Amino acid sequence: MPTLLVSHSVAERYGAPIAEAFPGIETLILPGDSDQPLDDETRARIDYAFFSTDIYPASSRSFFTTVRAAPNLKWIHVMSAGVDNWVFQELLKKGIRMTTSSGSTAKPIAQSVIGGMLMLSRGFLAWGDSQRRHAWEPIRGAATPADLIGQTMTVVGLGAIGAEIARISAAIGLDVIGVRRSPWREGDPVRELVPPSALLSVAPRTDWLVLACPLTDETRGLVSSEVLAALPKGAHVLNIARGEVVDEPALIEALQSGHLGGAYLDVFSKEPLDPASPFWDMPNVIVSPHNSAAALGNDHRVATEYFLPNLARMAKGEPLVNEVTV
Repeated sequence: MPTLLVSHSVAERYGAPIAEAFPGIETLILPGDSDQPLDDETRARIDYAFFSTDIYPASSRSFFTTVRAAPNLKWIHVMSAGVDNWVFQELLKKGIRMTTSSGSTAKPIAQSVIGGMLMLSRGFLAWGDSQRRHAWEPIRGAATPADLIGQTMTVVGLGAIGAEIARISAAIGLDVIGVRRSPWREGDPVRELVPPSALLSVAPRTDWLVLACPLTDETRGLVSSEVLAALPKGAHVLNIARGEVVDEPALIEALQSGHLGGAYLDVFSKEPLDPASPFWDMPNVIVSPHNSAAALGNDHRVATEYFLPNLARMAKGEPLVNEVTV
């Protein structure tokens, strides 16, 4: 009988749908980090595992310890889009199949990015500062915001998240350029599509540089000091990818010098962000604690739109959706 490792919450909430998706499957409850770990015999029974949202971070250590010691593990479904965690990479190298929930947080992340863009472009940061000082300071003259309509946004990474950001931005009136390795596909919400190697060439006409790509050998350091310098004066960077995609010291310098107009940053090369980081005190920077995806509906979307359908495909021997290739 196949055995599935899940959290207590998932077993309680989705027990019936799990049984419907994979008739005859047995569910095994993951112990908490402070509980007695599963013994070797029990871990040897695990065929599949679900790294659900409620496991992170409270029971992450228990989950990773358990799956690394499960000799017959065949498949893991993870609640996130990224699998750059070293444990996931180790399991992939061992030949364990892995699927992600890429797309489950696309809408809330895109909304966070658009919100950051609107705050940076429409004067909200200045208004907030004035409100804290109880000062009536209308924006006039040279400080008047430029129209977003007609500005150019370049989105690096056109997966589910990047495509949703591009779609909303195009609806607002921005001219959107996409950066992706794969060629044009029907329905891509961008006017122009270029490969990552062409990022430097489109930087001079980019008012809003959005980073929505996974962290890979190709994207690590992709936004270099040269790319940042090539952006027009007053351009903005919006990063919800990974901190390592951008040269952070160069980004800090570009912001401090006034070359860049501002940034919305949800990710950093080292997290939590150092309390001494200059980003905290920059008046033109919005910092969020890797929280752009936060939304009450995420857990249900991950379980019902990604994990359970893949579990049913596994039961039938069908191809899995969002399977990671190595």
